[in-house]
Amino acid sequence: MKSEMRLIKNAIEYVPINEVSDISKGTRGIYVLYKRRGFKNDQAHHFDVVYVGMARQSIKSRLDSHQKTKSGLWSHFSAFEVWDNITDIEIAELEGLFRQVYRYDSNANKLNVQKSYEPLNIVTNREWL
Repeated sequence: MKSEMRLIKNAIEYVPINEVSDISKGTRGIYVLYKRRGFKNDQAHHFDVVYVGMARQSIKSRLDSHQKTKSGLWSHFSAFEVWDNITDIEIAELEGLFRQVYRYDSNANKLNVQKSYEPLNIVTNREWL
């Protein structure tokens, strides 16, 4: 089924870390790493965001790398593939928006080195509220 969204072509959410290999090589877009909290067999579970990232070339490669460098810090991921006509600058802007949203979240900031997205800070204007 063709996505009706302008930016996002495909999405998968809350996928266990051991299924990273199912991601196609060359998939570009934004991804989120989570740490699952709660009981495994209980319906009441939560996923804390621990990292938001972008992949200009391959989400799979980035997740493979994070399995090595951030081992044990995340258990699940979501991936949002962008359309082919979305530029690298637009991907960076999407990632920056997510980083900005999570910049003061204590869980997300454990792994995110870049705390905010400077271009968004420049356009932030409280006068219109």
